[in-house]
Amino acid sequence: MQQNTQTNTDFEVRSLDAMCVNESHLEHKWYHNIKYLIVGLLFGIIFVKAEVVSWFRIQEMFRLQSFHMYGIIGSAVVVGIVSVWLIKKLNIKTIYGEPITIAPKKFNKGQIYGGLLFGFGWAITGACPGPLFAQIGTGATVIAVTLLSAIAGTWVYGLLREKLPH
Repeated sequence: MQQNTQTNTDFEVRSLDAMCVNESHLEHKWYHNIKYLIVGLLFGIIFVKAEVVSWFRIQEMFRLQSFHMYGIIGSAVVVGIVSVWLIKKLNIKTIYGEPITIAPKKFNKGQIYGGLLFGFGWAITGACPGPLFAQIGTGATVIAVTLLSAIAGTWVYGLLREKLPH
């Protein structure tokens, strides 16, 4: 079979690594984003009440001493799987009528390295990116070091992205 030698469009190139695939082309006023602030605050409250931000709960998980965090993560995975299946099956669009596209991804060894690095960082610091701000909000201000490290790591990844295994 012969490969199509057509050049990729910008969208096709970006969809290969799923960067900014679902960009919206709609423009809104600044106050339109207040809903994200409200959802973020609610999400943070839920994290605190469910003890997802607890360093002790995270350590229990990594020491295999409690099912608490595995139950939360497992239920989130199930909700995610069902949600993506429904989006694909029912061809669901955004609330503004824009199509949702989920680009297929190929598995590669970079995901293993990244997952291990993420897991080690999570175990050492007791924090993952989701609850960082909630942890700081509860008064665990030392987590600001973890937040700054996450920002620095993201910046370094951006610099080295083309040289890393993808």
